[in-house]
Order: sequence, then C-alpha cells, then structure tokens
Amino acid sequence: MNINLTLIGQLLTFAVFVWFTMKFIWTPIMGALESRKKEIADGLAAAERGQHEQELAKERAKDVLHEAKSQAAEIVTQAQKRAAEIVDESKGTARIEGERILTAAQAEIEQESNRAREHLREKLGELAVAGAERILRKEINAAAHKDIVNELAKEI
Repeated sequence: MNINLTLIGQLLTFAVFVWFTMKFIWTPIMGALESRKKEIADGLAAAERGQHEQELAKERAKDVLHEAKSQAAEIVTQAQKRAAEIVDESKGTARIEGERILTAAQAEIEQESNRAREHLREKLGELAVAGAERILRKEINAAAHKDIVNELAKEI
C-alpha cells in the first residue's frame, strides 16, 4: 500500500473524529464544566455571605446579651427600690397601728381609772355612812340618804 494514501485516510478519519467529538461530545462536557464552575462559584459566594452573616449574628447576639444584662440590672434595681418602699410603707403602717393600739390602751386605762375612782367613792360613801352610824349609834338607812351619800362622794 501506499503510505501517502494511508496518511490521507488517517488524516480524514482523524478530522471526522475531531469534528464528531467537538460537535457531540466536547460541547456537553464544556457545558457541564461551566455549570459546575458556576455552582462552585455560587457555593463559595454563599459560604462567604454565610460567614459574614454569622459574624453579624454574633455581634447582634452580643448586643442583645448586653441589653438583656442591662435590663436585668434595671429590674433588680427597681425590685430593690420597691422592696425598700414596701418596708417603709410597712413601718409607717406599723407605727400608725402602734399609735392606735397605744391610744386605745390609754383610753382603756383612763376608763379603768374612772371606774376605780367611782368604786372608791362608793366605798368611801359606805365607810362614811358606817362611820357616822357608829358615831351616832343609831342606824342610818343608806337608801334613804342616798342623795347625801352622793354629794359626799362628789365632794371627795
């Protein structure tokens, strides 16, 4: 065989093979590579955005935590203030109640004192009548001379 004819046949066969490969095989492979390249680029961009958002979320979490701590401190301060107010109100209420009890006790003491004085006046009147009876050696009726006894008790 002729070497030139073989070379031309191989050249034509190679050219048809290259055209077939470029037309039917190379184009889908390049499209798949491009789409894969785009997916990888999108994934990297999304990862970068996610990392940035994670940093922002950490900052927001720090801010929220700081705000929560300040609110907690404020609530504790208000609770302590309210507790002090309640204690002061209780002291005032107890003081008023104590004064009321003291006033009631003083009034009761005054009433008891008046009852005791009245009782002593009655006894003194009876003793005076008994003394006068002994002095006069005759019986004096206390019911008949009640006005005199009452006058004597008032004078004493």
